[in-house]
Amino acid sequence: KAMNRHGSAEHIREITDYIRRTAPDFILRTTVITGFPGETEEDFEETMDVVRKVRYDSAFTFIYSKRTGTPAASMEEQVPEDVIKARFDRLLKEVQKISAEKAGALTGQTLPVLIEEQNEQDASLVTGRLSNNSVVHLPGTADMIGKILDVKLTECRGFYYLGERADGKGQTV
Repeated sequence: KAMNRHGSAEHIREITDYIRRTAPDFILRTTVITGFPGETEEDFEETMDVVRKVRYDSAFTFIYSKRTGTPAASMEEQVPEDVIKARFDRLLKEVQKISAEKAGALTGQTLPVLIEEQNEQDASLVTGRLSNNSVVHLPGTADMIGKILDVKLTECRGFYYLGERADGKGQTV
């Protein structure tokens, strides 16, 4: 409410539960700012509860920073920087844990990947994306760019996957 947001935690959970029931492959992302003036430990714990229950596929997390001339900069109840940092660290750890669990669940599956480009770090690889926008690196050549290939996801490395063509062409990363 302090940031002019009007949705309750319960309302967010109801909406996301509905989405998960009706479109289980839908990717849910969020943005969270910690330390906005007036944020209490109770407010922060409610945010953490939503993050744990909704289990977002990913989250953009930010620390509130005071900007001169903005309404928030002159608000009372500024949250001390050490408290903001501690809350941010707790939030980030939880978001990363959930994201890794969700991403790891796809390991071993064969899914369609749109090949977008030659890998910038390793010319023997191409880089593509799953339908959920996750990045996949696999052995390949420039002639694969623009094609949708079935790729077995062999390993999850946090924010991207390593894979191999399911048709057996190419070699394992």
